[in-house]
Amino acid sequence: MIRKGGAAVFGRWSLDLNNSRREEVLRQNIDTGKVPRHVAIIMDGNGRWAVEKGLPRQEGHRQGVETVRDTVRCANDIGIGILTMFAFSTENWQRPTWEVNYLMSLPQKYFESELPELISKNVQVRLIGDAARLPRKVRKTVEDGSKATRHNTGMILNFALNYGSRSEIMRAVNKLLDDAATGKIKGQVDEKTFSDYLDTAELPDPDLLIRTSGEKRISNFLLWQLAYSELWFTNVYWPDFSTVHLLEAVHDYQMRKRRFGKL
Repeated sequence: MIRKGGAAVFGRWSLDLNNSRREEVLRQNIDTGKVPRHVAIIMDGNGRWAVEKGLPRQEGHRQGVETVRDTVRCANDIGIGILTMFAFSTENWQRPTWEVNYLMSLPQKYFESELPELISKNVQVRLIGDAARLPRKVRKTVEDGSKATRHNTGMILNFALNYGSRSEIMRAVNKLLDDAATGKIKGQVDEKTFSDYLDTAELPDPDLLIRTSGEKRISNFLLWQLAYSELWFTNVYWPDFSTVHLLEAVHDYQMRKRRFGKL
């Protein structure tokens, strides 16, 4: 495999192929038996994308929502079972108030346009993170989306809102301490029990983490769950991330050998 400009080029597949042809070839060559069950994505670079184009940062976030829509559709089409998208971190509250307010408006816009299709495609929506701090309107929007899709049995779409992994782990520890004090938990706690107290309880850990924008760090995202995940980084900013990039990441994943510490 050769990397150029954040993209992966596989064997005879030419860089000269246009995107639609590349997507067609990539889809045809997916091993349907090795599609990652759970893919997590750090959607990074919206603001930088806008600034480099001389646009307001809001335009980067708006375009990023369009990318979410296309990515969800493609993930569902190729059989990814769980898609977890890092939408707003506990650290993002430190951004300017106007930007936080705009980011908080995006869930409502997304669900207003996409919820009917999510329902029709049998996608189940979930929220991970500390919902208590979210504005009431935002929390209600996501909760309504979750309720409307709770009986769906297809792909699980996790939105990480006001999410930070250290915060998640501390919340889990405090719940464990409360249950130990009341006798609900007795003796030593194993990894399975601890995992059941996390926001991702009952879900398998991500097989693949994708991060856009050229940054190569995890940024307080799913620290416990990513212990053995495969990592895939691209220089492409999130608004320019396409279905081709998702398919390239899946192909790259399928070429790797996962040993989990074994030979």
